[in-house]
Amino acid sequence: MRHPFSLVPLNLQTISRVSARLCRTFLATTLPFLLIGTNASAQSDAQLTTVLVAAKQGTRSPSMGAALIRDGKVVASAVTGVRRTDRAGDTQIGDSWIIGSTGKPQTAAMIARLVDRGVLTWSMPLSAMLPELADQMRPEYRSVTLVQLLSHHAGLPENVGDMPFIESFLRDRRPLNVQRLAYVARALGEPPSYVPGSDFGYSNSGFLIAAAIAERATGKTYETLMRREVFRPLGMSTAGFGATPAGQPTGHEADKPVGPSNSAMFAPAGNLHMSVGDWARFCVDQLAGAKGKGKLLSPASYRVMQTAQPNGPTGLDWGVQASIAGRKGPVLVHSGSDGYWFAYAVLFPASGNGVLVIDNASQKMGGDAAGMAALKEILPTLAPAN
Repeated sequence: MRHPFSLVPLNLQTISRVSARLCRTFLATTLPFLLIGTNASAQSDAQLTTVLVAAKQGTRSPSMGAALIRDGKVVASAVTGVRRTDRAGDTQIGDSWIIGSTGKPQTAAMIARLVDRGVLTWSMPLSAMLPELADQMRPEYRSVTLVQLLSHHAGLPENVGDMPFIESFLRDRRPLNVQRLAYVARALGEPPSYVPGSDFGYSNSGFLIAAAIAERATGKTYETLMRREVFRPLGMSTAGFGATPAGQPTGHEADKPVGPSNSAMFAPAGNLHMSVGDWARFCVDQLAGAKGKGKLLSPASYRVMQTAQPNGPTGLDWGVQASIAGRKGPVLVHSGSDGYWFAYAVLFPASGNGVLVIDNASQKMGGDAAGMAALKEILPTLAPAN
């Protein structure tokens, strides 16, 4: 079993690990992107496809998808390759992909909607938000806040340490909210990795706890809340939870399709699926929010999401960087994988530009290399050099 994780700081050193041969290939396709405007035609999609095809060279990634955002608008989207290696079927533009931990900002946005309405508050202590667990949670966690949970400052380890316990959720038939509460109880009984609030430590558990808090406060499941608070308001009709629907792209390992790597219970931490177009709808709203024009949240909530918290590099849950790969920021980033998919989101709030890239291959098949290659090609067209 693989677990959702993120390579939160996408940096120059990471993206620069691309072969010289691929770099030479990309030089031939850079200039067309410099000319794409906000009224890009279908030809723009063909240009983006060319970049993805080049990025796949030298890897065994079955398929890739991407969306390009300029001035707060999606100007190009593309997919290329096959949905799975064991049968015929090309990837289609409306297909869904597991976006890994890049779904965490969407979970944070759902929580922010509840804060905006006064259902939750950013500063309420965990013992008051989950009073039924207050006596059994370790005392170090009792004063942890929602902001700390969603910015990886709560002291929590990445996941609970009991692997058989985690794997048991793949077979669990209880309602997903009941499963999540069982996981949360176990997580809050394990020792912290550091003093809460004093440091940054990437944690999937924090997002599962935040989801359980939202479920308790509203009496609705996380899945219902995400549909009501995020997917429907933004028109994200393909968005869902857990494995992609039948006939859609599948993750791969050792050149073979693989089944779900995580239980659907883990959705708040990064087990969402959607088309590149719907993923882009969320990111476009985040860019609009940075300019005071977002649809989903209050201006204050966009600021909380997009501002790095003390003692760490992230907001809720965007990595906040001054630059990326030599391109001038500020920049919001997130990447994610369950081991069988790789997803990357890079947004430049000042300009409204951004790019999303995804593929359905493991690291050994070159999934991360393909994604980084596409970013190396596209990023110079989105922001000036430092």
